[in-house]
Amino acid sequence: MSKQTYRVCFCFRRRFRLTVSEAPEEIKRVFERYSENGLMSTDGLQRFLVEVQKEDKATREDAQKIIDSVKHFHRKGLNLEAFFKYLFDDINPPLASLGVHHDMNAPLSHYFIHTGHNSYLTGNQLSSDCSDVPIINALKRGVRVIELDIWPNSTKNNVDVLHGRTLTTPVELIKCLRSIKEYAFVASEYPVVITLEDHLTPDLQGKVAEMVTETFGDILFSPGSECLKEFPSPESLKKRIIISTKPPKEYLEAKEVKDKENESEKGKVRDEETWGKEVPDLNEAEYKDDLDEVDEEDTDDGDKSQHALAPEYKRLIAIHAGKPKGGLEECLRVDPDKVRRLSMSEQQLEKAAVTHGKEIVRFTQRNILRVYPKGTRVDSSNYNPLIGWMHGAQMVAFNMQGYGRSLWLMHGMFKANGGCGYLKKPEFLLNPNDVFDPRVKLAVKKILKVTVYMGEGWYYDFHHTHFDAYSPPDFYARVGIAGVPVDSVMKKTKALEDNWVPSWNEEFEFPLTVPELAILRIEVHEYDMSEKDDFGGQTCLPISELRSGIRAVSLNSRKGEKYNSVKLLMRFEFVNP
Repeated sequence: MSKQTYRVCFCFRRRFRLTVSEAPEEIKRVFERYSENGLMSTDGLQRFLVEVQKEDKATREDAQKIIDSVKHFHRKGLNLEAFFKYLFDDINPPLASLGVHHDMNAPLSHYFIHTGHNSYLTGNQLSSDCSDVPIINALKRGVRVIELDIWPNSTKNNVDVLHGRTLTTPVELIKCLRSIKEYAFVASEYPVVITLEDHLTPDLQGKVAEMVTETFGDILFSPGSECLKEFPSPESLKKRIIISTKPPKEYLEAKEVKDKENESEKGKVRDEETWGKEVPDLNEAEYKDDLDEVDEEDTDDGDKSQHALAPEYKRLIAIHAGKPKGGLEECLRVDPDKVRRLSMSEQQLEKAAVTHGKEIVRFTQRNILRVYPKGTRVDSSNYNPLIGWMHGAQMVAFNMQGYGRSLWLMHGMFKANGGCGYLKKPEFLLNPNDVFDPRVKLAVKKILKVTVYMGEGWYYDFHHTHFDAYSPPDFYARVGIAGVPVDSVMKKTKALEDNWVPSWNEEFEFPLTVPELAILRIEVHEYDMSEKDDFGGQTCLPISELRSGIRAVSLNSRKGEKYNSVKLLMRFEFVNP
C-alpha cells in the first residue's frame, strides 16, 4: 500500500465508527437467536441478558433502559447495528458495579489493603524529587497506606520527608500531612494508614506528634500507647487516620547500621521493555537475601543516643511495628494478647515461604504483614504481588509512581469492592482450624473460557503513523491469568496484518485452582518485525467480580489511564471442571 493510499484510507476510516459488516459471525448468530424479523424486542433482550449475560435478575425494565440508551434507533427494539453498538458500549462493562459489598466489620487483618511504598518519591529511589504530589495521586486512586520516611532537616530543628542516604531532594513533613488530610477520603471513606520510617531524635519525635495532632485533630485514631489486643474494623474506622511505626525504644544507643544489600546492584537499572518486564514467575524466585537482613524500619540512626522518650509520640501509634529478636519462628509467633505489624522484603518473604508458608498464613490471620520491594529496585519497579496475597499479607507495598505489569496487577486487584482500597481476604486464608498451605497444589475449582472477538478505537486515540508509517497496524492480543503459580499463564492470538479493527475470534481456556486470587490480564501489542513490538493497551480484571457474557473491555495506557476509545469485545464463561 502506497503512503498516499494509506492516508486516504485512514482518513476514510476515521470518519466512520463500526459497521454491521464488522460484527463477528458469533455476534450475528446470537442476535438472530434472540430477535424476530431483524428486531430484538424488549422480551428478546431480557432473555439475552439472562441466558447469555447470566444476569439472572434482569427485568424487562432493564432491557428497555438499554434500548432507550442506544440513541437514534427504533424504540421498540434493537436491530443488529444497535445491538452491536450496545455490546461495544461503556454500559456493558466486564466488571459488576457492586460498590462496596464486602463485609467491612472484620478486623483490619482480614483485608488486603491498597498499599504504597516510599509514597513521596516522584521517580527513582536514588535521585528523584520528594513531593506531596505522588501522595495526592495515590490517594486519588484509592491507595489506603501511605509511607513516609522522616528525617531531621539540615538544621536539625524540623522534620523532612526523603529517602535517606540518597540524593533525593526533601519535602517538608507538614506539607505531606496537610495533603493527606485534604485528599485522604476523596476516593474512599475507609481509613488511611500512615506508616512512618522513623529516623528522628526524641525531641523531633515530639515535634512530629504535635504536627500530626494539630493536622488531623479528631480524625486521628489514637488508642493509647499499649498494643491493641485485636485490630478494629475498616467500618469502625471510616474517615480516620491511623499511624503505624515502631514505638520509641526505652534506651537507645547510637550506632551505624551497615546496609547488607549489595551496593553495586543498586546502580543497575534494568533495560525493560517499554511496557514493563513480565511479571516474575513465583516458581523462579531467587533467594539472595538473608532473613536477618536489615529491615526498612529496624534501623537506629546516629543521633538516637538520648535516653529521653517522646511519650506523646508513642501514644499516637495505633499499629505497632517491629521485628522481634530471634529467628523466623519468633517473628511469626502469634501473641493471643496483642497484635502487631511485621515488615519483610519481597525476597525475605520468598525465602521464608519455602519453609514457613503455613506459619506466615497463620500469622496474618491476626497480625498485619507488610511486604516491600527489595532495595535494588532503584528504578522504582515492582515485584509479583501474588507472593504476598497468597500468604495473606495485607500490605503488599508498591512503588505507585511508575508503571509496568506488576503495577497493572495491583490496579486490577483493587478495582474490586468498589475501589475502596480494602478487600476481604478469601475465607481459606482466615480459617485457623485448617490453615492454608500455599505450596499444596489444589484441584481445579472452575474453568474460565475467554473469547477475544475483536478490537477497535486505536484510529481515534493514536496518530495514523504511531504504529507504522506506511501501513495499518498488525495487532495481536495477549490474555492470561495472574494468580497462584499453577494458575498463572499467558496466551496470545495470531497477529492480524494491516487492520485498524482486528477481528481475532479466538477462544482460550484457563483452569483455576484458586479463582479468589486470580486476575485476568489483557494486553494488545502491535507486531513489529524489525523492532520491539509496540504497546496498544492493557487492563487487569479481578476474576472475583468478572461478569459472564459478551462484554466491552476498555483498555488503558501504560500508566493505567483509560483510553477514550480503545476497547475489545470479549466473552467470558465460567464452567465447572
